[in-house]
Amino acid sequence: CGVGLGQKLKKRKKITLVFTGEGGTSEGDFHEALNLASVWNLPVIFLIENNGYGLSTPAYEQYHCETLARRAESYGMESKVVDGNHVLEVYETISSIAENIRKNPRPFLVEAITFRMRGHEEASGTWYIPQEYFEYWKKRDPLKNFEKALLEAQIISQKEIESFCRQIDEKIERAWQYAESLKFPAVTPEEEIQEVYPPFSMPITRSRGSSKKSMRMVDSLNQALHLAMEKDPYLVIMGQDIAEYGGVFKVTQGLMEKFGKERVRNTPICESAPAGATLGLGILGISSILEIQFADFVSCAFNQIINNLAKIHYRWGGFSRTVIRLPSGSGIGAGPFHSQSPEGWFIHVPGLKVVYPAFPQEAKGLLLRSLEDPAPVLFFEHKALYRSFREDVDQEYFTLPLGEAFVISEGEDITIITYGMGVHWALEARKKYPHISMEIVNLRTLLPWDKQKVEESVKKTGKAILLSEDTLTGGITAEIASHIQETCFEYLDGPVMRVASLDTPVPFASSLEKQYLPKERFEKKLLDLWSY
Repeated sequence: CGVGLGQKLKKRKKITLVFTGEGGTSEGDFHEALNLASVWNLPVIFLIENNGYGLSTPAYEQYHCETLARRAESYGMESKVVDGNHVLEVYETISSIAENIRKNPRPFLVEAITFRMRGHEEASGTWYIPQEYFEYWKKRDPLKNFEKALLEAQIISQKEIESFCRQIDEKIERAWQYAESLKFPAVTPEEEIQEVYPPFSMPITRSRGSSKKSMRMVDSLNQALHLAMEKDPYLVIMGQDIAEYGGVFKVTQGLMEKFGKERVRNTPICESAPAGATLGLGILGISSILEIQFADFVSCAFNQIINNLAKIHYRWGGFSRTVIRLPSGSGIGAGPFHSQSPEGWFIHVPGLKVVYPAFPQEAKGLLLRSLEDPAPVLFFEHKALYRSFREDVDQEYFTLPLGEAFVISEGEDITIITYGMGVHWALEARKKYPHISMEIVNLRTLLPWDKQKVEESVKKTGKAILLSEDTLTGGITAEIASHIQETCFEYLDGPVMRVASLDTPVPFASSLEKQYLPKERFEKKLLDLWSY
């Protein structure tokens, strides 16, 4: 869908042809893609290669409809069934559809009926398929039948066929011999790690500080989006209710009126297809922003984020140019499905960058930098910070580096390492306990996180406490605590302490939610560590 949308935005008379097997049509991604392509009238041909088996599972155990092409009706699409083993029928059908939708952009579903004579892969074999199927389909070999048709029409001779086959065999053999002659490259672990993210050397845009205005985070993010849309005429923003409505938190308010519905797009209530669309846009060099209405629902887009966006550069040198905005966090009485802090789900995934600002100024600078970065960025925004805090924000375009922590206040007794709402809890504790000299490190970026700045601070104070709103087990605090133990052990004057939310779902009742959050437990542990 993303490639088709990109071609449409650039007003090219091009279409996208995408392939799947009949087994893949049972996946939710397939249905989301058809629906999104139909709603947006994207020039995409979805071609199903129906060979009758999803690995070993026969078609009658996969779906219960006469043809898969019938599914197009549910999405307001046209469809056609073709003999997938008839070369000319497939060619003429696809050519005709392509010519038509170049003139009148819309999606089209084609089901090609075919068969595979080998296993899904060599290890599985074909023992589970009745032998008579092979006899039936052997007579329908597309290459043999096309060759026969060309001979009968006297378009080609047997001698020419034999010559072509020899040339192809020789070409394959030369390629094989060349590959065999090459030595496997020696690669160090450091070089491998360098390949995870695409190269990126764009300099930081420093703020001149010539004009400032008191702003909330919701306002600074909105301003950042306006500036980014003005700078990049192809930048697309998509998400649920983000156009006329301005998003449920109003971060995108006013963007559709200024930049139009082609670039500020409402999506159906789905997450996976839009996440995949951002990757397709990136392939065409178009940057995009996807707003997941509540960060909790990002789990519905896991496959696209984890297996596609995160790995696009490592697998084939591609660029995603995607920022996924994630309103996150609890403390607003929204219950277990609209209050989670899922940043910990993603810090384990190579290829992603995870950003979590705590203040309006840094939110603006980090978002604009995220949009410049060719790697996929998950940008977490704490819902309770949208309107609860103001500060002076530079009004021009500026960026802040990803992967660099910021020391908010220097101290001598204890290092507090935190991010997001945790930064504000740490600042409250510093004010409440002025006799403790606290050094507060605001991580800003959770992946990759700033190891150097954390190490320098811990070696200076000798004590470290890590604070996060995420649940305790398996979170970012565990990773950083482990690193501190390995690299700063000889400098420590006390145990590395971690404080996070309870290992429970987020409660709905305000009293239980308060107990769930780590703020009070953090202050107790802070005092315990200080007196250690």
